[in-house]
Amino acid sequence: MLLSSATEIPVGKNWLYEVKYDGFRCLLNWENETPTLLSRNGNVLNKMFPEIIHFSETIYEKVKPFLPLKLDGELVYLANDVQSTFFTVQLRGRMRNHSVILDQSKELPCHYIAFDLMEINGESQSNHTIEARKKILQTLFKSMKLPLSVERENPNLIQAIDVYKHSKTVWNKVQVGHGEGIVAKGKSSKWESDIRTGQWQKIKNWKYVTVILTKYDQRNGFFHGSIFNREELVEVVTFKHGLAEDEKKILSNLFLSNGIASEKGTWRLEPSICVDIATIDFDGKHIREPRFYAFNFEKNPEECTWRHMQRQLFPLPERVQITNPDKPIWPMVGVEKDDYLLYLQKVAPMILPFLRDRLLTVIRFTHGAGKESFYQKNTPEAVPEFIMTKEVEDTRFLLCNNVESLLWLGNQHALEFHIPFQTYLTNKPLEIVFDLDPPSVKEFSLAIEAAVRMKAIFDQFGLASYVKTSGRKGLQVYIPLPLNAFTYEETRVFTQFVCTFLCEQEPQWFTTERLIKNRNNKLYLDYVQHKEGKTIIAPYSPRGTEQGLIATPLKWNEVNESLRPEQFTIHAVLERLTKQGDTFRDFRHDIDGQAFKKVLKELKELVINES
Repeated sequence: MLLSSATEIPVGKNWLYEVKYDGFRCLLNWENETPTLLSRNGNVLNKMFPEIIHFSETIYEKVKPFLPLKLDGELVYLANDVQSTFFTVQLRGRMRNHSVILDQSKELPCHYIAFDLMEINGESQSNHTIEARKKILQTLFKSMKLPLSVERENPNLIQAIDVYKHSKTVWNKVQVGHGEGIVAKGKSSKWESDIRTGQWQKIKNWKYVTVILTKYDQRNGFFHGSIFNREELVEVVTFKHGLAEDEKKILSNLFLSNGIASEKGTWRLEPSICVDIATIDFDGKHIREPRFYAFNFEKNPEECTWRHMQRQLFPLPERVQITNPDKPIWPMVGVEKDDYLLYLQKVAPMILPFLRDRLLTVIRFTHGAGKESFYQKNTPEAVPEFIMTKEVEDTRFLLCNNVESLLWLGNQHALEFHIPFQTYLTNKPLEIVFDLDPPSVKEFSLAIEAAVRMKAIFDQFGLASYVKTSGRKGLQVYIPLPLNAFTYEETRVFTQFVCTFLCEQEPQWFTTERLIKNRNNKLYLDYVQHKEGKTIIAPYSPRGTEQGLIATPLKWNEVNESLRPEQFTIHAVLERLTKQGDTFRDFRHDIDGQAFKKVLKELKELVINES
């Protein structure tokens, strides 16, 4: 069943709404243990998306009572809950090397988002209305214990799409999350195969990018547009769709009259005329689905830069008011406030799970990084309505639970986000964190050595562990804990044991001495810091140093002699996320409470025996 394009959202009680994800439309045919992923062109995609197949096989017993089963949905790579990164899905679809595909499926796992039910227990559902099919789909997923809502963080790789009754609700989420658009479906519509129907309408969330006209190919009628990346003119689009006949004549005459014939049938123009192009996305090299929108005579070609295009592709939420976007924040590395806000927008899906419901402490640098700063716990009197707060012992803490709050703080020059080890809903830690603090960055190798040794201990205990840079001179090692399972007193038994053990093994390298003057240039293993009321720098938070480094989650195989803190600048981390995804993605789902309980019991018995 195919979608019709629309420019206006149909409204009324006879419509249902859902997010339109930018991925591969795909049927999931499930008859035996291994299902088949079938593209619209009839191609089997099982080999390209092994993570979906493997996940399906692990839940076979739950699904078995409902087979044969057929779902309609989208293969996506979730940048957030409402946006799929199409070129990641597209790249996977083009891969043929099995080992490369497996590596990609682990680093950049895709999801299958089901939005329709075609068949259950071998019985076709096509005669039911979409409203009825949605209800059956929700009941089915509830029975199979699969998510009824799209969640990027959820390790269940098959999820049901969210259904909305009000278009404004979903449209606002799509705009804030930079999704492709929404789909409106008539409640009474029934399945019509291969028919483009007005009962299913797609409304795109267009972005508008300003480019410089640079080339006209008279042979195929396409115009070419470019932007400046530093001093170089870089082509980002070819287009002809969206042009009215008179606009097409104006543009072609402009090139033929003022341009330079460069090769057979093509004409080039010096940077002089700008136009606005409607697009749904940018794949890193080219604007996707470009359509001519308007001439832009107010824009100078010099203003059409890479930075300007990024901001147009990622517009700020309407509710967030920004001041002085050109203000230098990290002048040493050329990062202005607008660059910083763009960074926060892009890492929001990764950092917000760690900030959510935690009593936040920020460090604000009102004149930019490396200059005067101050800690802020208490929320100012006047804050926007989207800011959530929590009063604890006469302090009105700010809760950073959404992207608008994150950007508002960024606009306030909050460059560091420090969080407690628990949410305000519990008095027990959600994770253990070891802070590995060398005397200076010159002794960073000591932090590497301590982290590797800790990993060996945790592996032997059967505990999942994660590691990140501190954003300064050290490393921080995490162990996720179940919710409300262990007290700080209990975790202290474990942290003290690990740190003491390492100091006994290598006393020339490591110390638990709190006084800096008594550490004798050794790495400080801080187990005292892990307690209620203390904080740690959040994953993906910047630091207020002049270099603009990020507290960056790592893969364990990166923790070796070649690792250096200065590798992880804002720009490097954004590129890193594109290539290898979020290494803390499974953090809250990689928890074995029983393993830690067993370790804790053994350590307590050891303490009793020694005493």
